[in-house]
Amino acid sequence: MKQLVTKLYQNQSFVYKIFLYILTTFLIVYLFPKGGKFQYEFQKGKPWQYETLIAPFDFPIVKTTEEIEAEKANITANAKTYYNYNTEVVTSVKNDFNQQFDELFSIDSLIDRGTYSTLKYKTSNLLDDFYKNGVIATIDDSKIDRLVVLIKDNVERNVSYNSFIKLNNLQRYIKDFVEEEVLENYESQLYNLFFEIIEPNVEINQKFTNSVLTQELSEIAYTRGNIQEGIRIIAKGEVVEGEKFAILNSLKKEYESQVWNESNYNWIVFGYVILVALALLMLLLFIRKYRPEIYENNNKVTFIFMNIVFMIILTTLVVKYNANYVYVVPLCILPLILKAFFDARLGLFAHVLTVLLLGFIVPNSSEYIFLQIIAGIVTILTVSELYKRANLFISVGQITLIYIIAYFAFYITHEGGIKFSEVFSRNELGSLHVTWIYFTQFILCGLATLFVQPLIYIYEKIFGLVSDVSLLELSDTNSKLLKRLANEAPGTFHHSLQVANLAEAAASEIGANTMLVRVGALYHDIGKMNNPTFFIENQATSVNPHDELSPEESAATIIDHVLDGIEIAKSNKIPDRIIDFIRTHHGTSTVYYFYQKAKELDKNVSIEKFQYPGPIPFSKETAILMMSDAVEAASKSLKEPTYQKIDEFVERIIDKQMDEQQFMNADITLKEIVTVKKVLKKKLNNIYHLRIEYPE
Repeated sequence: MKQLVTKLYQNQSFVYKIFLYILTTFLIVYLFPKGGKFQYEFQKGKPWQYETLIAPFDFPIVKTTEEIEAEKANITANAKTYYNYNTEVVTSVKNDFNQQFDELFSIDSLIDRGTYSTLKYKTSNLLDDFYKNGVIATIDDSKIDRLVVLIKDNVERNVSYNSFIKLNNLQRYIKDFVEEEVLENYESQLYNLFFEIIEPNVEINQKFTNSVLTQELSEIAYTRGNIQEGIRIIAKGEVVEGEKFAILNSLKKEYESQVWNESNYNWIVFGYVILVALALLMLLLFIRKYRPEIYENNNKVTFIFMNIVFMIILTTLVVKYNANYVYVVPLCILPLILKAFFDARLGLFAHVLTVLLLGFIVPNSSEYIFLQIIAGIVTILTVSELYKRANLFISVGQITLIYIIAYFAFYITHEGGIKFSEVFSRNELGSLHVTWIYFTQFILCGLATLFVQPLIYIYEKIFGLVSDVSLLELSDTNSKLLKRLANEAPGTFHHSLQVANLAEAAASEIGANTMLVRVGALYHDIGKMNNPTFFIENQATSVNPHDELSPEESAATIIDHVLDGIEIAKSNKIPDRIIDFIRTHHGTSTVYYFYQKAKELDKNVSIEKFQYPGPIPFSKETAILMMSDAVEAASKSLKEPTYQKIDEFVERIIDKQMDEQQFMNADITLKEIVTVKKVLKKKLNNIYHLRIEYPE
């Protein structure tokens, strides 16, 4: 047991990677849709490329969104409106009628008894006619000539909306009555009577009307007809269109809507686990083979896996909300971030694997995968120097344009023509429509991609990584640490500036990260601040402290500036990518001057005491710094430099480094080394160019 614990402790980095790998695999599988996957890809208007398809089971034909919306619109347009009839109002009005009629038409003063009885009888009948179906306060023009439902004494009956007496038409009704009954002599009294007592007693029951409409809408059938098991759906070579297209989409929906049951759940999960595990394994193997420095850093591996999972979670949430908005997710942020912190190749590789995994989640996966991979490639090719805001805006514009062009091309291949509509929709059968709203999604995606800037800053603080934005800040010579270097070791500071200029020019020529190599050059010798006078560039007098030390002690002091620099950088929270330059700028080379002095005293002296601890450079940038540092430092010893001397001197120094195999682990070619030599020779010739002698 103790041996097992010891072994686990010794391999804790590897154990952590296995744990991260397994955790990420199962988390992604958990996010996958809980349903079957239709194994065929098809497009409307294109031939069926597979063997004849037979219905594997009974399934209904799903109506299209347009069909369902048309049914809903028809039901809504023809929905019945319910009105309540208030009998209490009628009773109250009739009581008021009897009382006020007697007051207006007194037998003694105005009319005789016979006339009184006749008039009351006729006006009472008119009142009954008014309230036969009821009096309504306002007119709804949309319901004229339509049947409505009147609820009277809890009994429903259909009546014409026109049968309601409209309160604002009361004067016309009375006038028609007076003319018909020849009662012009009593017209004014009848006007006063009815306008005084008539009240509306019919009003719409909106709540009940809405509830009935909701019930009718809920009863809409979303399918039409059924396909029986064993029926031929489509034969090889037949064009996918019309009813066949509808049936195929219905079968696809049936597959995708089938929730995993106990009998197939384990097998489906097992299949998904294998697929996801393979994709993530490819990523790990890629990092291990081509980016070993990242593979050895669990923090960086965690960062890469976390970003992949984050993009999958974000896409899954959008798909669950509304799959039509899947392109709003700024997936190009992933290659942008990985390129900013690592390199373009890793960013593109991780992006492609992420898109392939998302193919299991999104609809129209072939279209989605093509669009996103093309956008990722454009991102990698166009985005450079993220610290320049204009570059990011231009690149985002190019990415958005590629999205629009590629989608437009897909539309043409799907539909065979151009159709603009006001509202974007992707109907139940999957057909596409070009719309401005859909293009707006690509624009929103581009705008969301701009969030990469603050996201990079957040990641830098959480994971301790460094991007070009941070490099720009670190390159400021007014920063606290570089100011201290300038004050305590001015010669070293000047040397660092010269090395930075040489290395930056060389890096630019071979396509390396110029900002990274410049910052690395500025900080590579900060360890000399602990003992500045032990380095010749800082010796302002003829006193040399090495005269009082043995060669071994002098060599140890010189070598220690690497370890001192690492400690100073860590205490000042300098990123690891910059500390790498401090570690490797001398590689495993020898402090040759003091080694030769020691050999004069003892021919059997061990060379190991005079060698730097390493490691040797492991990137183009660190290799460039080693060459530039050695050349710049040695150039100070040149007396009366000429073009020929500089050429020979640069060749000799860099060839010696190559003979010592200092660049074996660096991703730099012989051709690139030759190019670096040319740049260094040119820059040194410019620095040491001869001037004409001016007369005194």
